[in-house]
Amino acid sequence: MAELKCSICGNSFEPAESTALPFCSDRCRLIDLGRWLGEHYHVTVEREVPEDELESEFRD
Repeated sequence: MAELKCSICGNSFEPAESTALPFCSDRCRLIDLGRWLGEHYHVTVEREVPEDELESEFRD
């Protein structure tokens, strides 16, 4: 099987030998989890503004 590259440390590793896929080790898996919990990663969502709110903004 082809080697993968860990997205945290950048090391190449054999997927069959890793117990922490898609990472090379538990250390990298925990670093990633810490980044999510610390809100270093985020998903951008555009909020839909109802038309009545838009109209009131222009009247003021």
